Amino acid sequence: MLALRALAFVAFGLAVGSFLTVVIHRVPRGQSIVAPRSACPSCGSQIEARDNVPVVSYVLLWGRCRRCGTRIPAEYPVVEALIGGLFLAAALAFDDVVVAATVALFFAVVVAVAAIDLRHRIIPNRIVYPSLVAFLVAIASFSALGRPLSLSRAGLGLLAYGGGLLFVAIASRSGMGMGDVKLAALVGLVLGALGWAYVGVAAALAILAGGLAAVIALVRGAGRRDLMPFGPSITAGALISALLAPQVASWYTHALR
Repeated sequence: MLALRALAFVAFGLAVGSFLTVVIHRVPRGQSIVAPRSACPSCGSQIEARDNVPVVSYVLLWGRCRRCGTRIPAEYPVVEALIGGLFLAAALAFDDVVVAATVALFFAVVVAVAAIDLRHRIIPNRIVYPSLVAFLVAIASFSALGRPLSLSRAGLGLLAYGGGLLFVAIASRSGMGMGDVKLAALVGLVLGALGWAYVGVAAALAILAGGLAAVIALVRGAGRRDLMPFGPSITAGALISALLAPQVASWYTHALR
């Protein structure tokens, strides 16, 4: 059963990853993610179904458009493979299939947000607001049905993580964007439903990742006033925490003894 679940999660994850490449490309441009069908940005020809199989089509086409031969950015198969891998990780990390599916879809959302923030320096409300509502409804529903997701902890996680970054944003004025606050609220909501340790580890890792990214950027010549996206750091902390928070919290507790 575990093997079947893993296979189903990987297959669905690859499909979701393929859809996310459309989301990542179109949302920052204000375009519809539903229509028109995907097309080659160079020649404009619609991508046929046989050329739209996640990862596989890219390999078979040698990374080029079938019609014009223009190279297809490696970002597409990378996102597809990453989401497929994260869905597999969620399937293996959580015994309850509903929790695993919830976390897997959460992974898809935060990866899309991080990719957009990394490239465009924005965290789109078109993704974050609907996700907040959808995950809140899902957590409330699953909690009422007896699944191991806590609605009360989810609300407190939202307030703790989102509220914490809101305080930072107000105190630092231009140092933290409100998009980061909204993303942190989403992370706090979903991870809070799993447990307090998940929120704490996610926040700590986000700070560490953000600091490391800032140091690397400064070493590479960035100025102190250059804006650096914090969304990818929040996402990195959330991904690691969702999969490893109990182990990280246990290690930290023992290290302090």
